[in-house]
Amino acid sequence: MITLLDQCLAAYAPAEWARLETQLASLPAFSRSVKTLARLLTSRAAVCDLDGQGRVLLPPSLRAAASLGREAVVVGVLNRIEIWAPVAWDAFLRDSERMLDDVSLDVQWPPPPAPLPAPPATPVPSAPDSTRRPQAKPYR
Repeated sequence: MITLLDQCLAAYAPAEWARLETQLASLPAFSRSVKTLARLLTSRAAVCDLDGQGRVLLPPSLRAAASLGREAVVVGVLNRIEIWAPVAWDAFLRDSERMLDDVSLDVQWPPPPAPLPAPPATPVPSAPDSTRRPQAKPYR
């Protein structure tokens, strides 16, 4: 499934698209921003076939919406592939690099190491059993 996302096209495997739909459906149904997001993502989505050479056939409406011409930049991003017009990709990189220089960005990278598990508790030796009496030695 391919949809317009920001200034590029985002291509999802069927299982990832289904997971995205499930996530959208779990959000508050009457929230204005949720409705807008769901409408924008799903109304522009299209199932795209492959041609005989294994190329993805993008609908003209999606190509135009992403300003794609004969060339494209294809980027793998976690659970999707993004298809960018080269000019838009270059602009994104410039803007993103400036954003990474912003110290107010609330993203810690690399993430801090996970805390180490606590060591197992050292067993405390038990006190001798006071009810046990020493055995008497036989008298000879």
